[in-house]
Amino acid sequence: MPHHEQPQKPFIPLSIAVLTISDSRSLADDRSGTVLVDRLSTAGHKLAARDIVTDDVEAIRAVVSDWIDNPGIDVIITTGGTGFTGRDVTPEAIEPLFEKRMDGFSVVFHMLSYGKIGTSTVQSRATAGVANATYIFCLPGSPGACKDGWDGILAAQLDYRTNPCNFVEIMPRLDEHLRRDKAR
Repeated sequence: MPHHEQPQKPFIPLSIAVLTISDSRSLADDRSGTVLVDRLSTAGHKLAARDIVTDDVEAIRAVVSDWIDNPGIDVIITTGGTGFTGRDVTPEAIEPLFEKRMDGFSVVFHMLSYGKIGTSTVQSRATAGVANATYIFCLPGSPGACKDGWDGILAAQLDYRTNPCNFVEIMPRLDEHLRRDKAR
């Protein structure tokens, strides 16, 4: 094998939780959550949890906080509540939980979205970050936005085989600041 080629890395399945934020949806008609569940399952990941909560800061934060504290959940993907209406409170609920904000996620999401819906993409406050060594991605509530977010960003970044880098390979180091503190 030439020195510049790398052996194929194995796929590493992640445990992913999906939270739909909506005042009007139930699991039976949650098309956006279903898009995410179908795509993560097809990719080979495990659905760790799925829930629906209303557009309420405390309700959203309670579920996400529980999932962040669950060592069996690697990734949280939310759908809904990222717009500008009075009921859209997902960023307000979740961003205070972030230890580190992932500004590039929003930038790339908007680039992908702009190609499909033009300037209407500015009406989304899609956001992402890391809390307690858990990745959190907040997507808009439309099935199309969930497809774009998964197909255009998350499918590759949540796959250990993606080069030159991906989120999976840095997962063991997400909490190194906590371990360092314990070592002192």
